[in-house]
Formats: sequence, C-alpha cells, structure tokens
Amino acid sequence: MNDQTTRGLITRRAALKQGLLGAAGLALLDRRPVLAKATSRPASAKAVIQIWMWGGPSHIDTFDPKPDAGHDYCGPLNKTIATNVDGIRIGELLPLLAKQADKYSIIRSMTHGVNAHETASYIVQTGRKPGRLVYPCVGAVVSLFKGYDHGYKGLVPPYIVLTETQGRFSEAGFLGQRYKPFATGGNPGQKRFVVEGIVAEGISDERQRARRELLHKLDSLGSAMPGDSRFEQLDRCEKSAYDMMFGQARKLFDLSDEKDEIRDRYGRNTFGQSCLMARRLVESGVPYVTINYKGWDTHKQHFEAMRRKLPEMDAGFATLLQDLTDRALLDSTIVWWGGEFGRGPKVQWNPPWNGGRSHYGKCFSTVVAGGGFKGGRVVGASDAKGEEVAQRPVHPRGLIRSMYELLGIDPDGPLPNPKGLDLQVLPSSKDDQENDSRLTEIM
Repeated sequence: MNDQTTRGLITRRAALKQGLLGAAGLALLDRRPVLAKATSRPASAKAVIQIWMWGGPSHIDTFDPKPDAGHDYCGPLNKTIATNVDGIRIGELLPLLAKQADKYSIIRSMTHGVNAHETASYIVQTGRKPGRLVYPCVGAVVSLFKGYDHGYKGLVPPYIVLTETQGRFSEAGFLGQRYKPFATGGNPGQKRFVVEGIVAEGISDERQRARRELLHKLDSLGSAMPGDSRFEQLDRCEKSAYDMMFGQARKLFDLSDEKDEIRDRYGRNTFGQSCLMARRLVESGVPYVTINYKGWDTHKQHFEAMRRKLPEMDAGFATLLQDLTDRALLDSTIVWWGGEFGRGPKVQWNPPWNGGRSHYGKCFSTVVAGGGFKGGRVVGASDAKGEEVAQRPVHPRGLIRSMYELLGIDPDGPLPNPKGLDLQVLPSSKDDQENDSRLTEIM
C-alpha cells in the first residue's frame, strides 16, 4: 500500500469518525492541558450558572424601576411591587422573583459606557477592554481552573452553553479550542432535547448503533495497524462519544424523568427548561453553565415584548433559585443574571421605533445570588430617571474579580496560556482600583 493510499484512508477514517461523532466527539478529543494553579484561598462556590440576557435587558422594567420618572421613561410599566425584603421593590411583571429577593442581590450601578454589542459583551464577560489579544471569558477561565486539568471527571465538558453561543467574540480567546464551550444546540423545551453530538434529530438509537458497526467494518486500516497511537486516540474519542450518546450523559440531558410539576413551574418554554437543565448540570458537577437567553434587543415595540418575555423570565429564574435552595446547591452555585448593557431609560416613541429602547452602557443592572454572595441586598444606585450612576459605580471587572475569589481563583495570579505569555487572570488591581473594586458589601 503506497503512502498516497494510506493518507487517503486515514483521511477517510477521520472524516467518518468526525461525521458520526459530531460535536460530542470533538469536544472530548482535544485534552491537551494548559496547566493552571488555583489559589489556596478557600472557595465557597463550586459552579456558576450565567443567565446571559442576550441583547441587553432594561433595568427600569426589571430590577431598578422608576415609577416617578413619568410616561416617557416608564411607558405603561409604571408600577412596582414589594419583595420579601423590606425596602426592595422591583418591576411589576416579576412577582415570583419578588418572593425570592432574600436570595439575590441587585447591583443597580453597573457601568462601562459602551453601547456596541460586541465590545460591551467582551468587556462584561472578560473584564477587559478590547486590545491586541482576545482574552478568554469567565466560562473559559473557570474551565481552565476547574476543568479536566484539576480533577474534573464529569459526564460532559466543564463549560456548557444552552443552547447556542453568543457569536459576539471567541469565548475561549487565546486559550484555544480546548476551552471553548460545548453548545448543546436543540431546544430543551421540546419533547426531545436534541443535543448536538448526543441526540440526532430523526435518527433512532438502532440506526446510530448500525452506523457504528459499519464504521468498524470499513476501518480496515485501523485493524491492520494495531498499537498506532493516532488510531488509539481516535478510538478513545469514539468510546467517550458513544458513552455520551448512550450512557449516563444521555440520561443527564433527558428531562423526561423530571416531575411534571417542577417542569411546569420552570415554564414549558426554551428558557424555563434551560434553567432546569442548568440545575441538572451543576448538580452533576459541571462548573460553568451559560443560558444564552435571546430576545432582549428591543429597539422596537419594547413593551409588547416585555409583556411576553418578563413573565417567562420571572418563572424560570425564580424557580431556579428556589430549586437550587431546596437541593442545598445555592450556597455553592453562583447565579449571575445580566447582559452586555441595559436599555435606554427614555423610551423612543417616534417611528420607526414605536416605543423601543436603545442600547445603554452608562448605567444598568446585574443580579447575583449564591456561591458566597449575600441575598436581600442592593448595591449602588442610579439617578431618578435611571440615566446615570448616582452611587457606588460597579465595573464588570470588579464583579468578575469578586466571582473569581468566591470560586477560589486568584484574580491576580498567572493566567496560563499556550502562547507562553506572562499574563494575569485579571489586570492588576493596583493599576486600576476603580474598575477592580470588589463587591465586599455582599461577599
């Protein structure tokens, strides 16, 4: 057999395997480590559930209402509701979250001043301004310090996104493919959650097994070259991927074994069932889960969208907090709610917006709960119309620094990377104390 034929068969075998195994196999294939050392500080948090409000949620209509600002700011949502914490009131369409306010803290003075989606997303998720290097987001950093290189033996990759990545920037940055999130695809709100590489739409388990048998029959080169390290690696990848498809990982993504009552409480929709799925993932040991919750870039007909979206968010978010509490998971799980910025406080009534809200990075809200964050608190304040930070500005880097510390990751420690660059997890707090201010009042 000549070299050209051999190369052709290896390519054929690799193509067959990649086509069959899909994302599950590829996620498990590259496990070359970038060694990272966690801080010796005790960690109160083991995991993070990030509810990423893709597009930017309105702070005025959610956790920082301004009922006295008038119609041009509040529109028809001009009422507030009391919570179970004295003195804290939130938007009128969040009655279930009002009953859970003792579990979370509201940061009403988030700011970075950027109104562009891509740049704002990068700042909020990395704690850095854009520059020559693309730094990894929080999920990738947690995967680096809490993933495979540090004893993680979970059924699925350590960084999961439900259900698709943001597409704003490379989440792994210069850390590379190994630290990218595993995006499930599919829709957990459907009868069958079709997870990329684990559950195939329209393909039965019997047909999937038949494909595996066919693969092995065609694999004449692999059989003829026993002990070849390249094929052994692919075989290990294949076994791991099929374990995901037919083993315990498959059951992990199967929501049908949850009680109807709890599924109904979360909400029978993509977001609600994603919250339920996130709880299952952290319960199984996954250290970082992002729920990419779309639909908040409401330039037009904002209030019509809020009438639909806020009750959905209220049910899923509130039930997640209660469910984590009931399962003794909230104390060790950070829940981080927020988007890349807020929405313009002043409503744009004129055409073509017809009651929309613009991008707004000058002042917005974020919510954190669990994992060492105290509940029932408010950090900072905006002015009477929600346009400016009035007290205690909080920059994304300060929030991220606080989360890293609760996770036992030293924000001032080295950030290992395949480029061999001398970098820190976050820029030195001595150089930029304002942006790095930790949330000591709720830690």
